[in-house]
Order: sequence, then structure tokens, then C-alpha cells
Amino acid sequence: MKTFPEVLTVRPILSAAGEVPMPGSKSISNRALLLAALSSGRTELKGILRADDTERMMESLRKLGVSVEIDEGNPESVTVEGCGGRFPVRSAELFLGNAGTAARPLTAALALAGGSYLLDGVERMRERPIGDLLVALRSLGAEIECLNREGYFPLRIGERRSVSGKASCHISGEVSSQFITALLLSSPVYSGPEGLEIIVDGHLISRPYVLMTLKLMEQFGVHAEDQGDRFFVPHAEYRRGNPYLVEGDASGASYFLALGALSGPADGPGVRVTGVGRDSIQGDVQFAAFLERMGARIAWGENWIEARPPVSGKLHGIHADCTEIPDAAMTLAAIGLMAEGETVLTGIGSWRVKETDRIAAMQAELSKFGADVKTGDDWLSVTSPQKLLPAEVSTYKDHRMAMSLSLAACGGVSVRILDPGCVSKTFPDYFERLAGLVKTAPLTDKD
Repeated sequence: MKTFPEVLTVRPILSAAGEVPMPGSKSISNRALLLAALSSGRTELKGILRADDTERMMESLRKLGVSVEIDEGNPESVTVEGCGGRFPVRSAELFLGNAGTAARPLTAALALAGGSYLLDGVERMRERPIGDLLVALRSLGAEIECLNREGYFPLRIGERRSVSGKASCHISGEVSSQFITALLLSSPVYSGPEGLEIIVDGHLISRPYVLMTLKLMEQFGVHAEDQGDRFFVPHAEYRRGNPYLVEGDASGASYFLALGALSGPADGPGVRVTGVGRDSIQGDVQFAAFLERMGARIAWGENWIEARPPVSGKLHGIHADCTEIPDAAMTLAAIGLMAEGETVLTGIGSWRVKETDRIAAMQAELSKFGADVKTGDDWLSVTSPQKLLPAEVSTYKDHRMAMSLSLAACGGVSVRILDPGCVSKTFPDYFERLAGLVKTAPLTDKD
């Protein structure tokens, strides 16, 4: 297991250039692991992210009796022996940490499969709402008890009741797209012969993540119909004949693309990320388009994206609706420290129920650098200061706080990051990959 210091100092970044491969996408990895488990037959998954969130999913699948074998010679290659939706272990206790991409889909799968299961996580997971998903699952006959307070972990799942003629359910789309993803992933296996219609109430946030789910389902042999405000999922069997290659993480790529846009060379190659490109199924590749709006020079390939600074050398603030890229939007907030003028992010209400209240956390930490930061229920604005201040920043056990705030070093200041080990959730070697691309100011007595 990788060890981290209590505090990590990122020295002022003078320049950045080079090529960096992205680890596997967390969102794709955990979806693919569950799809492989629900499939009939054996599935080889290549490029799987090896981090805390995916470990929670693999550990849980093993406790449910699913064979998950890691290639000793290549730990990013995993073979899953699918159970066709019939989990061999019908009674288990699962600890999901703070992994929403594991907790929400497994809740749906086990509730629809039926059995005797206890699901729990860290304290923050107990604070993240899941009530809308539970309402939908209960309407489909699931027996779910909230052990502390209604709508939150921990959960006790029991045997599913028979619901005659039930072929549809309603679910809100306004809190988390993971709820719709959870229903979509399990519906083919556990719906009746007539399939299931999922009706979305209200606006569906983070829609690209749902589209990613639909594409993954199709790659495992099941086509679900996207009808805008509803989805129709047939009763079907998942099966994957060929190995499945997980894309590089587009959310993680945002930090390095920002690095290139802020500190890359004026001439010549900038910072290039590989493993994700123009053919990506991940919505967060749209982050590159936001960088272009800020003045960055972006180049695309089938399996890579490259970023360089504007010809003027200085990015400028923008007003950005981030409804479809809430995770990558945190990187835009950090860029706002160094962009000319004001950067305004809207459509980020889902930040309130992530690993921490990211709107409040970002306001507190960005302000330490001297920026003027204002917030509302679902928006945040950053006005860069005339002179950036060095700062010691808290990370709130949130991997994206640590990675996005590290970019402030591109403004010529030292950044002391408390609890840098929180990046283990999705990107354990983030700081090593960052260091491999940059030239930094020499150490001083203050470092």
C-alpha cells in the first residue's frame, strides 16, 4: 500500500511539458466490474483503475461469491466470472467506504436480486443522500431498511416482494445521475419479461454519465432505449465475448490539461494526456472545450488530448454551465485563481452531496490564495487576486480537492496540501505524475 506524508508541498511551477498516461476511469471501471459480474460467462477487463473506489467494488463482489482474479503480471488486468445476476452468497455485510460508484449500483443490484445484505460506508457516505433511489427500488418490490435515518446509509436489504404487472418506476434526476445509472445497470437482469420503463422526474443532471452507462451496457450486449425523460430497458442477458479495455480517466486528465494551459511552453508540444481522446465515451472530455473558451490551445487525437497556453500566455475567466461536467468543474475553479477576471461556474449543486460539500470547501480554500470567492446553492465565482498568496490547504478527505488545488502552484506560489493521501481514492500516483511533467522553483527555507 502506498504511503503519503501528512503534508505535501508543491513548489512553484515554472513550466510544464510532456506526455502522461491516464489511469483507468473510475466511473467506467466500477460499471464494467458490475456488468461483468452480472454477465453470463467470463469477462477479461483491461486497464482497470487500481484505487480505493475500485477496490471496494472488487472486495464486495468477492464477498458476494463472484470470482474476481487479478493478473499477477499486470494488476490492471482483471478476470471476472459472471454469475448471471444470481449472486452465490445470499447473505453478506459490505463496506463501501465513500465510493458512490460502487455503493449506488450495488444497492440496486442487491435490492432487486433479493437476499440478506447489510451495506455501510464511512461517515461521509452516511451523509450522502440515496433516498430517491430507495423509493424507486421499493416501488419495484425491494425490501430496504435504513438503519439510522431514512434515505441514508447504512441499509439492510431483504428478500424482494413480487409486484404483479409492475413494468415502470419513477426516479428523480436532480440529485445524482448515479441513481439512474444504478437502475439501468441492473434492470436487464432483474426486470420481468416485459422489461422496465424508468421515468425521470425533473431535470436529469450529469446526463453524460448516464449516456456512458448506456454505451457500456451496449458493449455488454444490451441496448436500452433513451427517450429523453425516460428509458426503456429490455429483459436481457449481459455477455461480453472479447476483452474490455477501460478508457483512461477523463476527469483525471483535466488536471494535466489545465497544467498545460497554465504552464506549458509557448512554442512546441505542451502537456499531452493519453488513454482518452476524441472517441471517449466520457462526458468530462468536454473540459477541453471549456479550456479553449478560456483561451487555451487544444489539440485532439483518437486516444490523446494536448493543451498549451494561449498565444497571449494568459487564460481569461468565463461563465460556464457545468451541469454536465461537475467533477471536472472543480479544475475550472482552481484555474480561476490564475485566469484574468472572473470565472463563474453554475449547475454545480451536486457538489453539495459529493465526498464533501465541495462548494463550501472550495470557497474556504480558494480564498486562502487571496481570491474573491462567492457562492450560492448551485454556483461559485472566483475572481483572481492581483497577487496570488502561498497557502496551506485542507482537502476534506476529498481527492478532487487535493488534485485541483495543487494547480495553484502554476501561479508561482507554494501550495502545502494537508492529507495528500486522499488521492488514493482514484489516482494514487497523481503527485508523481505531476512531478514528472514540471520544472519547479528551488527549495527555500520556508518549504
